[in-house]
Amino acid sequence: MLSALLTLNALPKVGPIRLRRLLRQFGNPETILAQSSTSLQSVSGIGPEVASIICDWQTLTDADAELALCERHGITILTPKSLHWPRQLAESPDAPLLLYVKGEVTEADQHAIGVVGSRRCTHYGRATTRNFASGLARSGYTIISGLARGIDTEAHQAALDAGGRTIAVLGSGLLNLYPSENRDLAERIADGHGAVVSEFPLRCPPDKQTFPQRNRIVANWSTALLVTESPRRSGSLITAGMASDAGRPVYAIPGPIDRPQSEGCHDLIREGASLVFEPNQILRDLQELPLFQTNSKSAKKESPAKKENPAPALNEVESTIYSQITSEELTMDQIADRSGSPIHLVSATLLGLEMKGLVKQMAGQRYVRTFN
Repeated sequence: MLSALLTLNALPKVGPIRLRRLLRQFGNPETILAQSSTSLQSVSGIGPEVASIICDWQTLTDADAELALCERHGITILTPKSLHWPRQLAESPDAPLLLYVKGEVTEADQHAIGVVGSRRCTHYGRATTRNFASGLARSGYTIISGLARGIDTEAHQAALDAGGRTIAVLGSGLLNLYPSENRDLAERIADGHGAVVSEFPLRCPPDKQTFPQRNRIVANWSTALLVTESPRRSGSLITAGMASDAGRPVYAIPGPIDRPQSEGCHDLIREGASLVFEPNQILRDLQELPLFQTNSKSAKKESPAKKENPAPALNEVESTIYSQITSEELTMDQIADRSGSPIHLVSATLLGLEMKGLVKQMAGQRYVRTFN
């Protein structure tokens, strides 16, 4: 049956909704592939073009070659009958019929929180994402996101650094990983810390259709969805809409009112998403254990090397200047004005704060506080 399901999943223009209609009509994948064009067209939504594609399956796909590739690359396949198939996906009418998995999906991953946001994120967006994702991961939740640049990447990395689990859902096949610069991150996730998954055939390239399909898996798999930073007209807002339609609670982090990168989050809040400024607010809503305790036996304890180090001691001048630095990017002149300190003293002090890991210099000689 798996070979026939792989075949149907790989056919163009069929899709999970049509596949479910076909399965209801004919019972199993093998029977579908044996039908005539006329018989297939008796199913709602199956016209002559789609029926012709299904009838021509032998020339369009090679399930045996796909299975051989899976075995060669250590990739497994989950179906709704698999032990750890995400139960939340069963509620979705357009849920995937199968998932290719690199790594392992476990029972702990039934309790996942989606964290999404902009690819072009700010330091503020990165810092808040890491704060929330690490806190939620330490509390036993799996962090699920799309492995995209920006916020997705920060969410996955923060979960790993916190000793938790994370699921990366791709908008491409597992052997055509996008973006390619996240290959090392994907390998780290799959190496005992979660899974990289996709519904697409192994060598499927990403395109404008595959990303919304990826987003619906993130939205429906999640127990709740958090948007940490997003402009208007962002894919993360599409994901939030999907999550809301599926009855999942949606959370959004507010940002500075003059930053376009936060406009999407502000719109979500106006439309009914819950405003949050600390992870415990989400945990309380979901009636889980307090922050930094674990509610899952599979959640990994932090190693001693991961424990936070005590904050470096600061003298009076350092404390005065450091107190004026936040997530807002400030020039040296602005810091001098706010602290009332001469520019030469600010320059020397900033260098010292950088060496202590408390301040980070951004592009254009602007400075922000480092959030650990």
